[in-house]
Amino acid sequence: MNPLHPNQQLEQLLSSLQPSASLVNRHLWLIALVDWIRASDQNQNSAAQRVGLLVDRLAHEPELGQRFGIWWQNLTAQLDATTLLADHGFASRNAFVSEFAQRLRLKTLPFTPETADASELFDLVFTSPFDTRWIAALDEVVLAKLAAWLQLKPVHGVTDQAQLTEAKHGLPPGPQISQPVDLQSSSWRATLLEAITFCSSQIRAAGFGPEMRLRMSAPARESSPFRALAFDVENFCNVVASSNPGLEATPNPAFQAAAQALRERLEMCRAAAASVYTHLDEHGISVNLVFVIRQLRERILRVRLLMDCIVSDQPHVSTARLMAQLAAIGQERKSLRALISTNSSLLAAKVAQRNSETGEHYITRTPLEYYSMLRAAAGGGALTAVTTLLKFAILAIGLSAFWSGLWAGLMYAASFIAIQLLHLTLATKQPAMTAPAMAAKLKDLAAPNAIDSFCDEVTHLVRSQVAAVLGNVAVVFPVVVLISFLLQALTGSPMVSAKTADYTFHALSLLGPTLLFAAFTGVLLFASSLCAGWAENWFVLHRLHSAIQYNPRITNALGPERAAQWAHYLRGNISGFAGNLSLGMMLGLVPAFAGFFGLGLDVRHVTLSAGQLGAACAALGWGVVFQPALWWAVASIPLVGALNLGVSFYLALRVALRAHNVAGLERAQIGKAIWQRWKLAPGRFFLP
Repeated sequence: MNPLHPNQQLEQLLSSLQPSASLVNRHLWLIALVDWIRASDQNQNSAAQRVGLLVDRLAHEPELGQRFGIWWQNLTAQLDATTLLADHGFASRNAFVSEFAQRLRLKTLPFTPETADASELFDLVFTSPFDTRWIAALDEVVLAKLAAWLQLKPVHGVTDQAQLTEAKHGLPPGPQISQPVDLQSSSWRATLLEAITFCSSQIRAAGFGPEMRLRMSAPARESSPFRALAFDVENFCNVVASSNPGLEATPNPAFQAAAQALRERLEMCRAAAASVYTHLDEHGISVNLVFVIRQLRERILRVRLLMDCIVSDQPHVSTARLMAQLAAIGQERKSLRALISTNSSLLAAKVAQRNSETGEHYITRTPLEYYSMLRAAAGGGALTAVTTLLKFAILAIGLSAFWSGLWAGLMYAASFIAIQLLHLTLATKQPAMTAPAMAAKLKDLAAPNAIDSFCDEVTHLVRSQVAAVLGNVAVVFPVVVLISFLLQALTGSPMVSAKTADYTFHALSLLGPTLLFAAFTGVLLFASSLCAGWAENWFVLHRLHSAIQYNPRITNALGPERAAQWAHYLRGNISGFAGNLSLGMMLGLVPAFAGFFGLGLDVRHVTLSAGQLGAACAALGWGVVFQPALWWAVASIPLVGALNLGVSFYLALRVALRAHNVAGLERAQIGKAIWQRWKLAPGRFFLP
């Protein structure tokens, strides 16, 4: 925009206004007009003043006002506003990849103003988040004047079609063509009613969907609010069509009753949809169903906004509010961050609850539980020593990177599952499972001593993880050394060669990228917890435990009693199997794939690293204690453990906090309280 005074800029715009212009030029003029209103300073009061300046010019220059009115009528005659009002901002399906591609297209590719799609034109006109603010800043007087100029009513027997014909042929508008009227004109009301009908039909379709209907509460199904919604919408539309709400001197009782009945029915539909959440909590979460419920709730809110534009005493104010929301939705519809945030919250809801149930088993609160954790971790460390032997055996075969990674992954997975079956503990499996269990205790932060109780749980959790790491590392190192000595006694060769031992010291050295790899391993640990939560949720959602227990083919093969035992066992352990299998495969294959793409990423798991360090020490003998490389590697072990635990716990806690809607201010309060606890009693984080 040229650096001219707003009056001069407006004069240029109005002088270029041509009611008989082509479709694309009409749209371009509208875009230019809104750009002028928005201006470069993006001050909402200044933008509101510019709108006031426009309507004043229209009021003081009748010929200009008539030209503007015919231009607007030509503009809207070729656009279908119903889809804009009823469907703008709603995704057609919950498919992350396709929706991401769609938003990326909206965000990066240019769109043409040569369109008859009202939603596309709306997005071309309102391109800034600032549009929501300046529309909301318009006062009632300006809105009333603007509403009058945006609606035309034929008089003196002249039809709307005649006006359009004159405009298309460039005929000068006569004084008899039109008069400004209120936003409650029949054409606008018809568009609003059609949008309400369209939106309500989408609500009914969602409510009648078998996935939702089967999961509603019994009272919600019996009341059948979605079936009765069609009658209430039709009744409301009929009453509005036969009355003139907002303009009648005396409120129409039938109209008020119809509007109130529709509002109550919409609330019943919302409550019926919300009852599905209770079923999801008990029987597994469907991301697709949660998406449908959220869309349904947003459509109910949209219908209420559309109704306000009809029933309100100030329909122009309600219409401005609707336009502001549509502008905000249009901006959010292009936001990749909003899409990722929404889908991550759905994922959080799907995973957090399942992991929180499992995570409770990993938190020790009494000295007896603490020492039980030490014993289980010691057993896990002993079994990991065997895993270390098998890992070096696979490397000694000399397979290609992929096949070596695949067999290593399968071996890791088998080892981790064996640890699970023997009721032992692998330290790094804890954090991603315990974080959701911790976050579940934050559902009601307003309760007395809620944050203090949470801090108590944090100390229990840290103490449990320290015990697990100590148990793993304290046992895996000497057991690997013992196995290496036994192999040397039996075969004449230690577990690894001197060259491999030197490479191990170099790979684990604190001076190298070990800490980066340890943090990356924490991400893999967190990813395995997502797999575990997803698998358990999938198992429960599809009621496989019930199918195993009662399916005739399975009960005939296993017997009723054994089938029930299998169902109960898998219900309690499917999460662990999925988590251990996914973690093992990622530890084995991710370095192979990273090497193929030249990323240079590797994994550093604290227990496996301690075992590898033990094998290297046994290969080089007692003289190794005089090598600085040994101590640089030893120094990295506690930091590797801290990063494994810390990164996976942090990521899992973030997901769980999102699932429980814990706000940023509350998170800051929690962090401050934990820091105070650490300063006052650091020993409680390590010893019972």
